[in-house]
Amino acid sequence: MFIGRKRELKSLQNVYDKKGFGMTVIYGRRRIGKSTLIAEFIKNRKSIFYTATKIGAERNLELFSEQVISAFDPDASGIVFKSLEAVFDYITSKLTDEKLVLVIDELPYWAESDSGLLSVIQKYIDTKWLKSSLMIILCGSSLSFMENKVLSEKSPVFGRRDSQIKLEPFGYKETALFVPEYSAEDKAIVYGVTGGVAKYLSMIDTKMTLDDNIKRLFFSNDGYLYDETRNLLTQEFSDISVVNNIIEQIASGANTVNLISGKIHEKETAVLYYLEKLISTGLVEKKYCITEEKNRKKTRYVLKDHMFRFWYEFVPKAHSVIAIGRGDIYYEKAVKPFLHSFMGSIFEDMCRCYVLENGVLGEFGSFITSVGTWWGNEKVTDQNGKSEYRTADIDVVGISETDNSAVIGECKFKTEKIDKSIYETLVRRSALLSGKYRIDKYLFFSLSGFTEWFDTIDSANVVLVSLEDMYK
Repeated sequence: MFIGRKRELKSLQNVYDKKGFGMTVIYGRRRIGKSTLIAEFIKNRKSIFYTATKIGAERNLELFSEQVISAFDPDASGIVFKSLEAVFDYITSKLTDEKLVLVIDELPYWAESDSGLLSVIQKYIDTKWLKSSLMIILCGSSLSFMENKVLSEKSPVFGRRDSQIKLEPFGYKETALFVPEYSAEDKAIVYGVTGGVAKYLSMIDTKMTLDDNIKRLFFSNDGYLYDETRNLLTQEFSDISVVNNIIEQIASGANTVNLISGKIHEKETAVLYYLEKLISTGLVEKKYCITEEKNRKKTRYVLKDHMFRFWYEFVPKAHSVIAIGRGDIYYEKAVKPFLHSFMGSIFEDMCRCYVLENGVLGEFGSFITSVGTWWGNEKVTDQNGKSEYRTADIDVVGISETDNSAVIGECKFKTEKIDKSIYETLVRRSALLSGKYRIDKYLFFSLSGFTEWFDTIDSANVVLVSLEDMYK
């Protein structure tokens, strides 16, 4: 059963419905569901779907030719095209009033071995296909290639596309559609361990418990996700040793270039180079303090891919135990008790998404257009009147630039209920932002609910959100 991607399917449909030629570029990290999306779109439509591989230009041309021939004349055999132009001429001769969808998946594999591929496509768009009933979908997993060689102004096909789709992981709500029978807590953890990546979600067996799925996928020698991080890094990087070290440091809390550099004993320029590549592949992101986005000193590098976060936190320490077939015991003793702690930062991401989705609709009394986090220092005075500066952070900050206001929030994915002390801390920290924005609402997100103390206060500017509320 195909799940989600309604906006992407609508975008493709719009290009398909237009009169004459149309082209869409689809790109996104591996396993994200690009090919599945395209397959769903072309279902019951006249189409040619070719997936390129790392076999050189000549062999790709040969296999592409076979795919084209089988689409138009399945009984034909022995037809050989000596050039890409010859194949395109053949396709052109077969075009009718019925729309044809031509898909070249994993385009970079072919284009990297044939520098003229995109130029030939551009020539046929301009000279033979503009008024034809042809729709082309160019798709690739190499984000840097697709952005720099296909979408950029320097690309031969620049200006020819009607739309582009950068396919992202499913959000936490769409992820829940893959596991409808699970509890809200288990749905959230599924999102945490898969990162909303379509391939990983498709491997969750809802007839099994969440615990058993995690054991099977991560903590078994033959589990699909047991060696997935290495597989992905090997496909994206020629030398994964430095990259692996950088990811390990980020996963353990080193979140600045100089910290990472010092930990792995590499020059900062080298670390920065690999960080940029990791960002381009969708594995790492650079986070800014929301009120100081131009302050380079207030930046953090974090793992964007939740599955990588989970893997690097738990799997490396378990290798020897998994090797002797006792990964299930390791999970029960050394992973499951710490799942709530692991989910802390991921739950914060979920809450920020919730605030943006609802804030843009005015649910919190203002038009929220940007959501992030804040960190810095606050001055705290103890009962004896002694003051000191301490590090402080605010999990959720939603800003309305139109009326210079903000909502701020605290998120707890714990078995304990949110109590008075957490409320008082957030209210105190609101002063750190009140000089720039009017604080309209205090938001509290909780896995386990709230103490009865909240029933005693004026709730006009307080919003209490349970995990179940977030899935409504």
